[in-house]
Amino acid sequence: MQDKVSNDSEINLPNHDNPSDHNHPSDHISHSHSHGMFHSHGSDSSENSLRNSIIITFLFFIAEIIGGYLSGSLTLLGDAFHMLRDLVSLFISLAALKVAQRVSTKEKTFGYHRVEIFAAFINGVVLIFISFWMGFEAYERIISPTDVNANTMLIIGLIGLGANVYAALSLRGQENLNIKSAFLHVLTDTISSVVVVIGAIVISTTGNYLIDPILSMLIATFIFFSTLNVIKESVMILLEFTPPGIDLDEIIERLEDLKNVSEIHDFHLWSLSSNFNVATLHVLSTEPDIKKQLDIKEEIKEILLEYNVQHSTLEFEFYRCYDADAVEGACIDL
Repeated sequence: MQDKVSNDSEINLPNHDNPSDHNHPSDHISHSHSHGMFHSHGSDSSENSLRNSIIITFLFFIAEIIGGYLSGSLTLLGDAFHMLRDLVSLFISLAALKVAQRVSTKEKTFGYHRVEIFAAFINGVVLIFISFWMGFEAYERIISPTDVNANTMLIIGLIGLGANVYAALSLRGQENLNIKSAFLHVLTDTISSVVVVIGAIVISTTGNYLIDPILSMLIATFIFFSTLNVIKESVMILLEFTPPGIDLDEIIERLEDLKNVSEIHDFHLWSLSSNFNVATLHVLSTEPDIKKQLDIKEEIKEILLEYNVQHSTLEFEFYRCYDADAVEGACIDL
């Protein structure tokens, strides 16, 4: 029979009003958990910056849709849809901050962290269709050029550029990873708005309407390829693949180099959302002393944190069984 320090299967949810509830007793080690990720708090300044950016971006998304329709500019419409992508990204970042403040429950043991991934996936699929529509429209306008009101295009483009610059300045310098990601999205949209303004100036000075569908096709191409990456990352997280850039063999080798750790097995590593990872693993140890195992556990957790594993479940074992159900006496006493 395999001998291991066992733990009950009951879900112990931390009481956030009592700090002592976050500490596990020394004899509660077999399933050691890191609960901190479920109740990290985003700063008020980060939330306010995101809310202001969302409001501004939404207002000028509507303005560019209307301006694109009135001016006949496909480039302006393309910039509006690009702004829509960034608007969803801002919503996801705000949702991530709010979700991080919600504790897990017995019904939702991992909380709502997958909401942002599901939203990103849906948004990506929609934008793929939009990019194809823009490409088709641009192709038709290249064959049959359409008049564009350059003055309206320029005015709306400048207003949109101003909105993006304001949003970028509001988000600049934040330490939160979600906010940094949102800042990069807004920055790319700022570049797109610059393209709109340049296109309007070219049309106004040269009267060459072909520049509009050409620029809109470039924006559509950019949206398509950048969205493909978002969809790919979302699918990888939803299917619980190993996070990109992490070498499981490397982690196992480092853990097995620790004193009194004989083997790491049943190691599973996946992402719960875009900014933290989760792991479960069995630790075959030669150290039967539960108190000394606490030191081993802390060493393992420190190594896992280097790979952004913010929640880990460790199970310590002291006997290794090989198909013990099929072969009697298959357990080896270490």
